[in-house]
Amino acid sequence: MTQATGALLRRALKVAPALGTGLTLTLLLAMLGQAITVLVPVVLQTVIDNDILGDAGSSMANVAWKSAGAMGLLALGAIVGRTAVLRLVRSSSTGLSDLRSMTFRHLLRRAVLHVQSSRRGVLVARVTSDVSTIQEFMEWGGIGLVVSTSQVLMAVVAMAFYEWRLAALAVVAIAVYFALMRLFQRLLRKRYDEVRAEVGRSLGVLSEAISGIPVVRAYGIEDTTRSKVGDALLVRFQKEFRAGRFGATLFSSAEVFSGLLTSMMIIGGIFIGIEGGMTVGRLIAFLFLINLVVEPLQMVVQTLDQAQSAGSGLRRILGILDSEVEVTDPDDARPLRQGGLSVRFDEVSYAYPGGPMVLENISAHIPVGSRVAVVGETGSGKTTFAKLLVRLLDPVQGSINIGGEPLTRIKLSELRQRVAFIPQEGFLFDASMADNVRYGRPGASEAEVWAAFHELGLEDWVDSLRGGLQAQAGERGHNLSAGERQLVALVRAWISSPDLLVLDEATSAVDPALDVHLRHAIERLSEGRTTITIAHRLSTAQRADDVLVFDRGRLVERGPHEVLVGAGGVYSAMYEDWTAGTRS
Repeated sequence: MTQATGALLRRALKVAPALGTGLTLTLLLAMLGQAITVLVPVVLQTVIDNDILGDAGSSMANVAWKSAGAMGLLALGAIVGRTAVLRLVRSSSTGLSDLRSMTFRHLLRRAVLHVQSSRRGVLVARVTSDVSTIQEFMEWGGIGLVVSTSQVLMAVVAMAFYEWRLAALAVVAIAVYFALMRLFQRLLRKRYDEVRAEVGRSLGVLSEAISGIPVVRAYGIEDTTRSKVGDALLVRFQKEFRAGRFGATLFSSAEVFSGLLTSMMIIGGIFIGIEGGMTVGRLIAFLFLINLVVEPLQMVVQTLDQAQSAGSGLRRILGILDSEVEVTDPDDARPLRQGGLSVRFDEVSYAYPGGPMVLENISAHIPVGSRVAVVGETGSGKTTFAKLLVRLLDPVQGSINIGGEPLTRIKLSELRQRVAFIPQEGFLFDASMADNVRYGRPGASEAEVWAAFHELGLEDWVDSLRGGLQAQAGERGHNLSAGERQLVALVRAWISSPDLLVLDEATSAVDPALDVHLRHAIERLSEGRTTITIAHRLSTAQRADDVLVFDRGRLVERGPHEVLVGAGGVYSAMYEDWTAGTRS
């Protein structure tokens, strides 16, 4: 085991302690089971030398009871070995389940920016296929590795007891063989790293293609999409085949080594001869012991490529767990005051990693209960402003206060409870309408969910769905239109009873039939709450108490709609363009 592999395993045991639960006892049981198995060649040697070829002649009675004893030893060894295997399966399954959960929890804590910038298939691969690869190795290859290593150690000790010179020759041959194998480990590791990376990329391409099937069909780009997916799967196949072929070559080398080692032992035993103390029984027992060494060696070589694949997956998972969590809970958290919440930005700036500033020196105060619209051209920084406000991102400089408390001093759980964020596209889970609403307040009863729809004036709409509250939204809410998904998202926000509401223009892509429902629900939801709306349509700004105008990452104007229209600035120009567009 290389130093890097040892460090990797130590890190895994530290992260998921269940992997090492009872490991010492498990190893001792595995070694005991193999020690019992190794006693069988010893019994065989005494039977041949003493009871068949002994000076007193053959004794079939002794042969019978010693053979029965050998069978009993084999049964006992099997029981002890099985116990070790079951213990290893239990600890590895528990530990890897913990590892999968920790990886997912860590992804949930990462900034939205990181999750959105990574391919969905790649992240899914980290939580699913990478852990599954490790689990397959731990439950099969890992068990074989533990048992085989124990068997090799016991067999070598027994060989040294019979004939230390042949044992030394065998150990040297084994050491040379493994030295050669280590030369190939680096290449094998690199190839399996490439395989795991390609698995993630191919899953990403495939997931994107499946999600985009309606667009693919609408634009008639089936051939292009098939070609893209086919190319990704072909590259993955080539990487997997290359790594598998290399692993198969290593496994074949074990067969060659087995034959050479057995031949060397026979020649060495004949060379030592009876004069040197090598009896027929000793030589046969020695050959049995050699077989007990060679067979597990074949297992070790066979699982070597599987171990490298598992190691690649483990490195990727630990890489995720070691990655920095950008938005963290404060150690010195302060509770928010009860009631309405004000908002204050003080010289806030933000730049995405490796990019220019998208918000620069933003300062603004939003009083309790006011309704504010944030407007600006595409790319002006409106959505980034909203993400900073709900702390999906943290500013690179400046500070944000909510309810008089620094945003970074508020527990995330309390922030999510007191502040509701409704993005431009309402995301729904593959569950019923009622269960999707309950994400706003887990544990809400059926009556409370129904009351939430009723209070927003949406009872007729939900009744029109087949199944009503139990109607299924489908994956990502695909059973509903964009506007209907937004209705459910608004009810989800309502039932959470937030004190601050942040909307990324929930009505920007809604059909006219639902527009009235949405506007009424938003008006009802906004009553008595501080509401900040990222407005893509200036009709929203017209109804706001105050308008914040962004231009190229800066807050350039602020005031009521009527004042800004007459000021002849950026907002006035935007309004003229908008009114011209609505008249045409």
